[in-house]
Amino acid sequence: MAKVKMAAAFNRIYERVWVCMKCNAKIRADSGQVKSGKVKCRKCGYHGLRQKNKERKV
Repeated sequence: MAKVKMAAAFNRIYERVWVCMKCNAKIRADSGQVKSGKVKCRKCGYHGLRQKNKERKV
């Protein structure tokens, strides 16, 4: 049960979160819509979005 909760939390935090490369605003959207250019930043209207970086363990 813990793995199910961790997987859901991981998806919520990283998978559907995109960051605007111009103003660094966080946007939640599906990857297909972002890659096709249908999603833009709410703050500045920029279409250049990147996926949120995952933390690295050192």
